[in-house]
Order: sequence, then C-alpha cells, then structure tokens
Amino acid sequence: MKTYQLDHPDLGPISYSDKKRYLWITSCLMPAFPLMGVFFYERTGAEWMLALPLMINYLILPALDWLIGSDANNPPEELVPQLEADHYYRILTCLTVPMHFVVLIALAYVVGTNDLSPWSILVTAIIAGGYSGLGINTAHELGHKQTAIEQFMAKLALAVPAYGHFCVEHNRGHHVLVATADDPASSRMGESIYAFVLREIPGTMVRGWNLEKSRLNKKGVSTWSINNEILQSYLISLILQGSLIYLFGWVMLPFLAIHNVWAWFQLTSANYIEHYGLLRTRQENGRYERCQPHHSWNANYIMSNLALFHLQRHSDHHANPVRRYQSLRNFKDIPELPNGYYGMYLLAYIPWLWYRVMDKRVLALPHIQGDLAKVNICPSRREAIHQRYGQEHLTT
Repeated sequence: MKTYQLDHPDLGPISYSDKKRYLWITSCLMPAFPLMGVFFYERTGAEWMLALPLMINYLILPALDWLIGSDANNPPEELVPQLEADHYYRILTCLTVPMHFVVLIALAYVVGTNDLSPWSILVTAIIAGGYSGLGINTAHELGHKQTAIEQFMAKLALAVPAYGHFCVEHNRGHHVLVATADDPASSRMGESIYAFVLREIPGTMVRGWNLEKSRLNKKGVSTWSINNEILQSYLISLILQGSLIYLFGWVMLPFLAIHNVWAWFQLTSANYIEHYGLLRTRQENGRYERCQPHHSWNANYIMSNLALFHLQRHSDHHANPVRRYQSLRNFKDIPELPNGYYGMYLLAYIPWLWYRVMDKRVLALPHIQGDLAKVNICPSRREAIHQRYGQEHLTT
C-alpha cells in the first residue's frame, strides 16, 4: 500500500497510508451493479431478478452502514497535497463515466429486445435511473475540478441522465447560496421531499440556464452557441437517447422518460437530506456568512461513502469545494445523519417519519440549540413549527 511521507520542520517525520485506497474501486464498480440483475435474468428468465439492484441500494447498503459503522479519521493535513496529487484517485472517477453509458445501453437492450411485463419495464427504468443518478454524483466530483479532462468527463456523465445544466448550476449557484432561503437546492424544515422536488428541479434548471446565459452574454457570445456548456452535454444526451430509440423502438420513450426523471429525483433526494433545515446568517452588509462545515449534514458511514466517492463528507465539501474526495475531512460538532444516504432516502420518502427523526436533530445542533431563528423553515409550515417546537423549547 502506498505511503505518503514528509519530514516536517516542526513536527518531524509524518507518514500516512490510505487504508481505503483500493476500496475506492467500489465507487467505480457501483454503477455496474444493474448488470448483475441482467445476468441472472438472462440465466433464469425470472423478471424479478432485474430488481436485485434495488435490494442492494435500499436494504443491503443501509444494513452494512449500520453493521460496519463509521470512520471519522482524517489524513494528516500536511500530506494532503501529496494525496491530492496522486493520479490514481482521479483515474477511478474517470473510469466510472463509461460504466454509466454501458449500464443504460444494457438495460435499454433488455427492455427493447425482450417481451417484459409493464411492471418489469417500470422497475428496470427505475433501476436504470437510480444508477444514472450515480452519474450525477460522478459528475459532481469531476465537475468541481479544474483540469480540462475532468470537466469534459463531467459533461459526459451528465449526458446519460440528461441533466447537463448540473455543473453550471451547482458550482455557480448552489455553492453560492447553499443553506439559505434563496437556494432552491436547500431543503427547509417542515418541507416534504415531494414539495421540495417541485421547487428544486425547475428552480435549479432555470438558475443554471440563467447563469450560463449571463456568462456568455458578458463575453458577447450567443446563448445558443456551441460554447454553451449546458447545451454541450444535452447534445450528447440527444445523440445517446435518440440512438436508443432508433435501435430499440418506441418502448424507449416511456423507458427513458422514467429513467431520466428518477435519475433527477436521486439528486433531489441527496440535496434534500444534505442541508435540511440548516441556515446561514445574513450579515449586516446584506451578504451571507461564509459557508461553514455546520451548514451541511455529514455522514461518515464507511460502506456508503465507499460507494459514493465520499459524497457524504458533505460538510467539508461545501466548506472547501475543490478538495478531492480522498482528502475530505470530518469535523467535531457538525450535523450528523443517523444513517448513510440510501437509508436516509428511504426515511425521506415517508415525510412524517422523516420529521419525527430529523426535526429535533436540527434543533439540537450546537449552533442552533433550539433557536428557530437559526433554522431554514418552510414558510407554509412556519406557524405550525413555531407552535410545536417553539413552545417545547420555552419549557425545557
């Protein structure tokens, strides 16, 4: 295993080995899990085999997170430059991109060449969308980096679920206004995921387009030119999904529609749990305070972090957006989720249960301590939340 070393003038010799170095291959292989369902379906003819990846995501991963537990360790800060310069880690993210294309094409082939029941087509489309949603996560890691190849690979990954505006909107919109009432990609306390999705998806699409339009207009370039980074990715989407319709027929229309929407909903699910109820303070000059680690929910669960390129160390990511996944840090006294992302997705899909688990966690955070003025609250639920929790905290 590779060891990073430094003879520090004050601290003396420092060394570090990433014990998860080769386990990060899990993130690279995770998008290929639907191929397992295809394999068993082809061998047995049992259509339910196509649903195996759903069991991995929503049963096995949350269970493994609970059984294996968390890893709160950080690499020595003095060795982070060496760790981030190691090309092995960025090769893994780039190798993940073609996986997303292969899996979508394979599942489209299964649907287009077999006489599947409508339910099997629906489940296969949802699985395809769920794992293309992982492509948005891959693009998230790549799109924050400054190299031309990583930027290009991010656009390719976003082409699979037809979500080409993501990097523009996420980097120049979400990261600027995260954990504020002005951000459509930050969920509010008392807001269900089903209300959030109706605000988040159209809100981020419009914001991404306006940001790119503004950038191009400042350069005197037409919004509809090839220089539009959003259109570049959507053009690849058109070629990819248009080819699937041509090859496998009109059954691809509902299949791809469901695939795309469910992939988008996976990003919505992540955004929903990552900043629920958290609020940055507006300063006297009208600007929001700098984003701090306590403005994002964190999760150190080993298994799901290995599957998601450390996305769940979200607190450090938002405080330091260009930091690479292998060097993201844990902090003390930050918001911590009670399970990994897939377990939390299931919780979010049942709003009353989500509120029961998460609302009191929000109020118990060290920087909030029951002060509802420090919480990002859904306007339509503000009065009810104040009546319920405001009175509770007055009497405790």
